[in-house]
Amino acid sequence: MHSFESLSDKFNEYFSTRHFPVKPASLYDPADYFLRLGGKRVRPVISLMANELFGEISEDAYAVATAIELFHNFTLIHDDIMDKAPLRRGMQTVHEKYNESTALLAGDVMLVVAYDYLNKIDRHYLPRIIQLFNKTAKEVCEGQQLDMDFEQRQSVAYDDYIEMIALKTSVLIAASLQMGAVLGGAGVGNQERLYAFGKNLGIAFQVQDDYLDAFGDPSKFGKQVGGDILANKKTFLMIHALEAGSSSQVRELTDMMHSNPPDKVKRVLSIFHDCGVDKWAVDLKEKYINTAFQHLEDAPIVSVRKQPLQKLAQFLVQRDY
Repeated sequence: MHSFESLSDKFNEYFSTRHFPVKPASLYDPADYFLRLGGKRVRPVISLMANELFGEISEDAYAVATAIELFHNFTLIHDDIMDKAPLRRGMQTVHEKYNESTALLAGDVMLVVAYDYLNKIDRHYLPRIIQLFNKTAKEVCEGQQLDMDFEQRQSVAYDDYIEMIALKTSVLIAASLQMGAVLGGAGVGNQERLYAFGKNLGIAFQVQDDYLDAFGDPSKFGKQVGGDILANKKTFLMIHALEAGSSSQVRELTDMMHSNPPDKVKRVLSIFHDCGVDKWAVDLKEKYINTAFQHLEDAPIVSVRKQPLQKLAQFLVQRDY
């Protein structure tokens, strides 16, 4: 069994080839620029890890992992446009470096090339993989739309936010695991357990992401700290602060969402601390990661083969970037 680190090296070597034509450079260079920003490559590598649970990693698994990574980057380019984000992984976003129209097209072409990679796999697996890939892609779009809808609402219920995160973030992690398992010949039961493991891991991952956006070190996080606050996003942290805060704190948070004062981030973080939001987020993260581990434990797979996934999951929810 490979560790995440060693398998990540193998995937990065496979993925490092240029995925786009040379011309027109005004379209393909921006797409290539974004891919060269790197990233954790968690979703494609976790798909390879799931494939290895059931035997040797297949060439088809690498093709599907590449499609997953291209799709994920397509969503990131478009998310950055919608969020008006200036930085991604510590570098200029595509729409900032080039322009918004080019960024839209660069993201679109990544999605098209993702399907080119899916079409390379064994035809026996293709219908199931395409069905799962398409279902997941639609759900990710639904999650992103809900995320934008929430920005226009005065308040968002905790359960509604969980649904949005499950769609926007968790389902791609879950589907990446399931696609790897499908290619490994796993039965339906193991596919479902790995999907549930990934879905709960994805929620824990997002809790940590929300936490780092507010409390992370910008030199490590690679994004603008407080970006969610500036964008009035109803994150786990904001939802809990609005529920747990005093009437004066809730009123102040609500007022700042409308007035956007220059010291907004500092003042919101002060209220978060006073409400104990940081500790609450850590406890919530532990709840979801423990549920994820239980689903993985329930899968009738030799325990030693699960260890790299367990180690990766622990890292993802404890990371500081």
